[in-house]
Amino acid sequence: MPRSLRVFVAGLVAAGALALAATTFLIPVAPEIAIDASRASEPWSIFGGLVLWTLITLAAQALPVQMPRGTMVAVSIAPVIAALALGGPTAAGWVAAIGTTEVRELRGRVPWYGTLANHAGFVLPAIAGGLVASVVVSALATTAPGPASAMVNFLATIAGAITCVGFNVAIVSVIVSLRTDRDPRSVIAGDARAFYRDLFALAPLAWLMAQMYLVAWWASLLFAIPLYTTRTAYHRYVVMREMFTQTIGALAEAVDARDPFTSAHSRRVMEMSVDSGRVLKVSDSELEALEWGGLLHDIGKIGVRDAVLLKEGKLTREERVEMNAHPVKGANIIAPVTLLARTVPLIRHHHEWYNGSGYPDRLVGVEIPWLARILHVADAFEAMTAQRPYRMVPLTPDQALAELRKFAGIQFDPRVVDAFAQTKWAEGVPDPGRPLARHPVPLLSQAAGRIARHGTDGGGASASASDALAGAEPGAATVDTL
Repeated sequence: MPRSLRVFVAGLVAAGALALAATTFLIPVAPEIAIDASRASEPWSIFGGLVLWTLITLAAQALPVQMPRGTMVAVSIAPVIAALALGGPTAAGWVAAIGTTEVRELRGRVPWYGTLANHAGFVLPAIAGGLVASVVVSALATTAPGPASAMVNFLATIAGAITCVGFNVAIVSVIVSLRTDRDPRSVIAGDARAFYRDLFALAPLAWLMAQMYLVAWWASLLFAIPLYTTRTAYHRYVVMREMFTQTIGALAEAVDARDPFTSAHSRRVMEMSVDSGRVLKVSDSELEALEWGGLLHDIGKIGVRDAVLLKEGKLTREERVEMNAHPVKGANIIAPVTLLARTVPLIRHHHEWYNGSGYPDRLVGVEIPWLARILHVADAFEAMTAQRPYRMVPLTPDQALAELRKFAGIQFDPRVVDAFAQTKWAEGVPDPGRPLARHPVPLLSQAAGRIARHGTDGGGASASASDALAGAEPGAATVDTL
C-alpha cells in the first residue's frame, strides 16, 4: 500500500470514529425513527427503529454488484438516507457504521484496514448528510413557522442525499486514485455516473421509505421490491456490457483468424493500449474507448481480399490502395453503432503519423486524435514483436522499444512512447532509450526491407520503425505512404 494511501486511510478512519462519537454524545437521535410512534419518547422504541433500519441496510448491502472498473455498488444508500431523514445525523451514522457490513468482510476477504476504510467512507458522508438535512429543515421552518411540511422534509432529504452521495463518491475516488496512481479528476469523472444514478434513483425512494415508516413501520419493508429491482438493473447493465464486449472480442478474433500470424493481435493491442492509457491517466470513458477501439481497430480488413491481406511479396500500387483503405472501411462499419461512436476516430486514424505522412487523412501532431496516437504505438509494438510471414524472426522487446524511441516525433507521439515504456510490456528492457547499432542486423535487416516493400503487415501496423534495421539513416522513414 502506498504511503499516501496509508495516511489517508488512517485519517479517514480516525475522522469517522471521532465524528460518530461526537454526534452520539452531542446530538440525540430524533424521535421520528422510533418503531412505535405512540412511544417515541421511550429509548427502547428508538433503539428498535435503529435496529430495523440497520437490518434493512444489511440486507441491501448483502448483494453488491461489481461494476466494470472493479468498484462495488449496492443499494444500501437508500435505507441510510431514510434513517438520515428520520433520525438525524446520529442515527444515520450508526446505521451506516453497522449496516454497510459486507459478507466478504465477514469471510475475511477484505483486510481489516480495508474494512475500516469502507465503513468510515460511509459513516462520514451519512453524518454530514444528516447535518445538512437538519440545517435545511431548521432554515425552512424559520421562514415558514409551524410543522415541517412534506415538501420541506423532501427538500431536506434530497439535500442530505446530495451531500451523502457526493461525499461518499469523493472519498472512494481519492482512495482509488491513491491506490492506482490515477488522476483524481478522471476517477471522479468516471464515478459521476454512479453519483447521478444513486441520487436520482435512490434518493426519492429513500424519502418515500421514510414517509411510509411514519405511517406504519412495517410498510417500509415493502420497498424491498423496488430496491431489489434497482439492484437487478445494475446487474443487468454489467451483464449486457460484458456480453457487448465479448461480442466485439469475438468479431475481432474472427478478423484476426483470417491470418494465422495475427491470431489474438487485436486483443494484445487492446491490452497494451489500455495499459498505456492508465499510465497517461486518461478517464474511464477514454479507457473504455481504448478497450473497444483496440479490439476493433482492424475490423476494416474484412473488406480486404485475402490475395492482398495475406500476400508475402511486394504489393502493387492498387493493392496498397486497397490495404490502406482498411481504417476508413472500419470506421464506416462501426459508425452506425451508437455505443461505439467514441471508437470511430481511433479506428480511422490509428495509422496517422505524427509528422503527417500517415494515412488516410495525413493528420499532423495534435490533429491526430489523442487515443488514436496511443493505439498507434501499441499496434506498432505488437506487430514488431510478433511473427509475420515476411519476418519469421520477430524483434525483441528492447529492439522494438528502441525503434519506438527512434521514431518518436516522426511516426509516434513522444509522450505516448514514454508512457508505453512504463507499462508491463517494457519490463526487463535494460535501457528503453538506448539506440540500436547502425550496422545491419542479420536476418532482421532483410525482413525490414521486405516490410518497406510490402507497405503494411497482416497485423495492421504500417511498415515503419523496423525499417531502421535495414540500415536507414537515423530518423529517416523509408516508407512511401499513399
